[in-house]
Amino acid sequence: MRSSYGYEIPTIIAILVLSFFLFSPRLVVKGSEKLWQENRTSVLGDESKKMKLINAQLKKINKPYVKSIKSPDGDIIDCVLIHLQPAFDLPKLRGTMPLDPPKLPKEHGKRRTSSRVKQAWSSNGESCPNGTIPIRRTSASDILRSRSISKFGKKISAKNNSSGRGHEHALGYLLGKQYHGIKATVNVWAPNIAHKDDFSNSQIWVISDVPNHDLNVIEAGWMVYPGLFGDNSPRLFIYWTNDGFQKSGCYNLLCSGFVQTSNQISVGAAIEEISTYSSSQFNIDLMMYKDPETRNWWLSMDSHMIGYWPWALIRELADHATMIQFGGEVFDSQASGGHTSTQMGSGHFPGEGFGKASFIKNIELVDGENTSIPELSDIILGAEKPNCYDVTSGYNGIWDNYIFFGGPGNNPQCP
Repeated sequence: MRSSYGYEIPTIIAILVLSFFLFSPRLVVKGSEKLWQENRTSVLGDESKKMKLINAQLKKINKPYVKSIKSPDGDIIDCVLIHLQPAFDLPKLRGTMPLDPPKLPKEHGKRRTSSRVKQAWSSNGESCPNGTIPIRRTSASDILRSRSISKFGKKISAKNNSSGRGHEHALGYLLGKQYHGIKATVNVWAPNIAHKDDFSNSQIWVISDVPNHDLNVIEAGWMVYPGLFGDNSPRLFIYWTNDGFQKSGCYNLLCSGFVQTSNQISVGAAIEEISTYSSSQFNIDLMMYKDPETRNWWLSMDSHMIGYWPWALIRELADHATMIQFGGEVFDSQASGGHTSTQMGSGHFPGEGFGKASFIKNIELVDGENTSIPELSDIILGAEKPNCYDVTSGYNGIWDNYIFFGGPGNNPQCP
């Protein structure tokens, strides 16, 4: 049927309907406002939930303090009463007090002297009072940088990593005996980090890896990790796990675990003196060893006791370790494309030697008699991708056992 103008009636109806919507802005705007308001409410609700989770995390991590220090690098260091630190949220430790440091392992032969590491927060003479410990304050922005609020401060294990290629190493290690500690001098650099979720570190590991038992690991060293700390500064770090990096453990004091006793060193704080290529070299002296009496594993830096991991936290290490490792680690967070250009150590291969390549020297073990052993003949070297990051080893009368390690990551031989 046609109208008097020659158009089909259905066509006229379609035009009228279209015109109704086109020329009724109030109706369209009202509908848009409603949809926009619903979306806004949903987004605000999600953000509110997220902030509640973040605030709950911050309440667990950040403790009441007696003094706060603004570090030149922007960090805030809180001086927290020693018995209020996160470790004492653990039911096993609640109501107890930190232990006094045990005796250091007996030196076997020459004794070395070391100068105290300089950290940014105390570079202007600031310090925390006796009876307190310095803890880097965690901010909401720190947690927001994390891939997951619930996994903030935790490593991504190889088993749980689906978004990136994972961990790569260039290191030396010992296994096959019973180990009670390690001490070593670790060269400090500021390697370039390609992606914020990548990290690079130089460290020592103490490990219990026994078939049909949980993997227990404690770690200490320095690391550059923008995703955790928000900058590219090398920072003192520690880590622990008692279930193979699945659910337990964390970096530094971001969960209950490590008991800090020092009021002079802040784990997680930036290290001020950094090595430069073909110029000045700076190091930190680290030691992790088991106290024969309490079975706790203690950490010292530059002959100063920092604190300990209670044996009840790392039961597989209560008697001894089955493996010791020392060297570098890089985490490549990218799932595709070329190999990360995140550097390890100085970013140069070990063949370039002193002043150019990163090193760990004066590597000694601690035996069951709480005595250091400087001569090691069974160091094994390992690197998953030696064209990306590599490692060499040696021995001389000044450095004792040592390794050079590192590399640039992505390069023509490591595409």
